[in-house]
Amino acid sequence: MKLLFTFLLSITFLFAADATLEINKKIDAYSSFGVEDSSTQRSDLSKKFYRSLVADINVLSLFNVDKHYFTSDFDSNSINVENKKLNYVLKFDLISNDNQSLLIKIKLMELGEVRLDKSYKISKSKMYVFVAHAIASDINDHFGAPSVDWMKGKIILSRLTKPGNSQILVTDYSLTYQHVIINGGLNVFPKWANKEQSAFYFTALDTLRPTLFKVDVRSGNKTKVVDSDGMMICSDVNSDGSKLLLTMAPDDQPDIYLYDVNSQTKERLTSYSGIDVSGQFMEDETIAFVSNRLGYPNIFSKKIGSSAVEQLVYYGKSNASCSAHNEYIVYKARESSNAFSRNTFNLHLISTKTDFIRRLTATGLNEFPRFSHDGDAILFIKNYKQQSSIGIIRLKHNKNFLFPLRVGKIQSMDW
Repeated sequence: MKLLFTFLLSITFLFAADATLEINKKIDAYSSFGVEDSSTQRSDLSKKFYRSLVADINVLSLFNVDKHYFTSDFDSNSINVENKKLNYVLKFDLISNDNQSLLIKIKLMELGEVRLDKSYKISKSKMYVFVAHAIASDINDHFGAPSVDWMKGKIILSRLTKPGNSQILVTDYSLTYQHVIINGGLNVFPKWANKEQSAFYFTALDTLRPTLFKVDVRSGNKTKVVDSDGMMICSDVNSDGSKLLLTMAPDDQPDIYLYDVNSQTKERLTSYSGIDVSGQFMEDETIAFVSNRLGYPNIFSKKIGSSAVEQLVYYGKSNASCSAHNEYIVYKARESSNAFSRNTFNLHLISTKTDFIRRLTATGLNEFPRFSHDGDAILFIKNYKQQSSIGIIRLKHNKNFLFPLRVGKIQSMDW
């Protein structure tokens, strides 16, 4: 059991680096887009806000974004002469108040005409990046593109700081904002409890038995949910937050359990002499999970209430992690086996309704994939050449965006 926990706890070393971008689709035909800092009092904060906006507009994957920093007068509808050639220019005025609140005004310009004019307020200036995400989402909606509401949400992650010690942080998808919400002890596998992100679950490993707790984000109140000998992990929460999929091993045999939040009862869903872990909700009362039934980790599914188990993945070895959205499964597969160097683990996307299979990454160690709630994007961790990053895959645009993990070692995450 210690070996199994070691396997589940093993994830990336983190190093500081600039955010990078992998593009697998031509963008020459995209409209050009620039951002101008039109703040009356320009500062380090307005420059940081500019960089966040540029990064977010880039992630939208709708435009060819110019990354040169230019300034202009917000009250004037004229733009910097260097941006005259661009199709669109976004001007922003960032106003910082003494009470640390921010007012941000924007104008989206097209050929000298204002196409979008809006203001945003936030009470804490340190959370400025969420305003940038909201602006990018509104621009996306303005052009009628599919929703990117996941941009405005928060990520929760466990960061190992030293042996036997971890922190649970709330952050944005680009890791620009970071807030430590639980510090001290070995607390791992955080999972949002609902779509509103008002509460989350996590596993405490420094208690007498592995214990699942629920934490209210606003109050900080922590409530014990359930404990078990051997193992206790919440791997997924259903859409309305009423059901959990737990991995438990009360008899040293890890299996998947369904936990009813309202009745506080649990039902064993798998019973196998080997390893069944990491359950994920799918459509039609079906779950996907990882099992070593073939002698190596692979992805299987079963209907709740049925004993029949179906193999989902026929490509790759050591398929040790997965995430599900409707009929789609994203999973990690080992694509090399070299005893003298690092192996390659890539992410693949499959459909349970067709023979469709698509490789999403190409190099390095790519792991811990997580679908956004709308299925538009996938969050993952990438390790390559001594650099670790959080990755975002825009599935419809065939683009991968990478953001660096600067401090500590990420154990697991959810969004």
